[in-house]
Amino acid sequence: MHFKTIALATACAPLGVAGFVTPLSKSFGISTFSSSSSSSKLSMVLEKPRTEKKLAKIEVLKTKSDHLLNPLKDSLADMEEISVTKDAMQILKYHGSYMQNNREKKGPKDYQFMLRLKQPAGELPPHLYRLLDDLSAKHGQGDLRATTRQCFQMHGILKGNLKTVISSIMNIGSSTVGACGDVSRNVMTTPAPFATPEYKYANEWSKVFAQLFRPMTPAFSQIWLDGEKAATVEYWSKDVAQYNVDEAMVHDNQRGIILPDPVEPLYGDRYLPRKFKIGVTVPGDNSIDVYTNDIGCIVITNDKGELEGFNVMVGGGMGRTHNKENTFARVADHLGYVPKEDMMELMKSILASQRDHGNRDVRANARMKYLVHTLGIDNFRTLVESYFGKKIQPWKEIPEFKYNDWMGWWEQGDGKLFYGLHVDNGRVKDEGDFRLKTCLRVLVDKFNLSMILSPTQSIIFRDIDPKDKPEIERILKEHGLRSIEEVDPLARLAMACPALPLCGLAQTEAERRMPSYIQRMRTVLNTMNLDDEEILMRMTGCPNGCARPYMAELAFVGDGPNTYQIWLGGSPVLTRTAFPFVAKMKDEDLEKTIEPILAMFIQQRQQFEAFGDFCYRVGAEAIEAYSKSYTLGSVKA
Repeated sequence: MHFKTIALATACAPLGVAGFVTPLSKSFGISTFSSSSSSSKLSMVLEKPRTEKKLAKIEVLKTKSDHLLNPLKDSLADMEEISVTKDAMQILKYHGSYMQNNREKKGPKDYQFMLRLKQPAGELPPHLYRLLDDLSAKHGQGDLRATTRQCFQMHGILKGNLKTVISSIMNIGSSTVGACGDVSRNVMTTPAPFATPEYKYANEWSKVFAQLFRPMTPAFSQIWLDGEKAATVEYWSKDVAQYNVDEAMVHDNQRGIILPDPVEPLYGDRYLPRKFKIGVTVPGDNSIDVYTNDIGCIVITNDKGELEGFNVMVGGGMGRTHNKENTFARVADHLGYVPKEDMMELMKSILASQRDHGNRDVRANARMKYLVHTLGIDNFRTLVESYFGKKIQPWKEIPEFKYNDWMGWWEQGDGKLFYGLHVDNGRVKDEGDFRLKTCLRVLVDKFNLSMILSPTQSIIFRDIDPKDKPEIERILKEHGLRSIEEVDPLARLAMACPALPLCGLAQTEAERRMPSYIQRMRTVLNTMNLDDEEILMRMTGCPNGCARPYMAELAFVGDGPNTYQIWLGGSPVLTRTAFPFVAKMKDEDLEKTIEPILAMFIQQRQQFEAFGDFCYRVGAEAIEAYSKSYTLGSVKA
């Protein structure tokens, strides 16, 4: 791949175009890939390399792992060590776990393990929640955390307990397989359980894609179940049995999708160059940040509500690295429309394109977004069609996307209700009078309710009998939980990653600091008479983007101990990336950094213009110039 810096006149890339340079970008090390539409470049990509390159270390490790078995199996068996080896740690990710240690504790490292579930469509049946609640109390640190990809993760598991926890999850009909690693990750969908055809199709097909791209290696059962089959099949597989997913997975159209690997026909023994994320939604509903996925799918139905096919977008992704100008956040491009009968083959063709042509030499550039950006969407489409064997049809017009977190009470449309329960930064815990974890268990035990985890780290209870609403509200209040009307809109819109003390990549705080930033932002807004203004804010402790900060109207991205980059100009409906504005903002400088931007917003906003749209319209240079000349305390609405 070839990189070059391109200075753009605008402050941010428009929808569907990634990579940008603002006048301030030299402070951040941000640039864009060149995008070529030449046929010669495309033909070079379409041809697989004729000479074997020396493989990167991680690629060698995957090849020698015997399909994700070694050296993990032996390292787990060594109970004299509380950790696993460095190579085993890399393979363990594919099994759904990361090794961590508390970075704030002095002395010898207290290695522990974070375990992440696979929950297609975010669904969590009541029997599984009871198990997680029990396991987290007995073998974890006593809490659970809802992630930004609609699944729970559990922290604080010791090496000696890992097999007990994972085998218990597998035997109850769930899994941790594919929650991490260079495979298809947890497949997201809009969490709203409306009883309409569109929403039902989105839910079903997210499970179809999860089944289609599941790793097939027996290493999971060999390590965690001693080679035996799980006592119960994965609960979501029953919902898509009629789609014959296993048959579609191995169908060979003789165009290079299926590999000569008897274990992994789609992944092979090297799996993918990097993680691979899929999201499914309906027209108009962007509750899942659909443009941030490697593949985004939008359900298309006819006037009778029957499924016709899908609009497909490709090449989104959030991760970047500070001071590496060839890494960047990117929103997906519109690939086109595909009829439902061809959809699984199209998805396999996209995966094969990334598998065979993604960058395996430079891991920082291994996500599919860089392949799409380097080729350009037209050439990438041609690449996919070379596997697919058909032309991809033009994108079908759909309504503009809107954002909704689906919190509070809603009618499902089938006589039942669903309730969205806001969870600050996804942390399910008991702390003083705030007893969220206990409350969830009471609700699940009393009403046997199923949960859906939301893309904003919160929880939806579905299929509620209307007569149970008063009792549910009483239980929530009894356990110290606020109604959605009592939650500050800033908190409701906010997200933060876990960061310190357990994340090894964190450069500073996120989850533990975000509540104070919400309070400080609320004070600034109230002081400036902007009490009713709602700003979508996100925070991460490093640039990898787990809380999708680069889509926010205002983001804080950790770039050092107690310092953050400020990003501005994301869309309130999550359809474009933000731009970098300030590097190394000290924690104590939040108010004096934000106030001038809000003052300019007060004086120059257009009618009904959102904060993110305003920042995007005026751009970084104008905001910087205004901020330099601004006197603190001089402007109020």
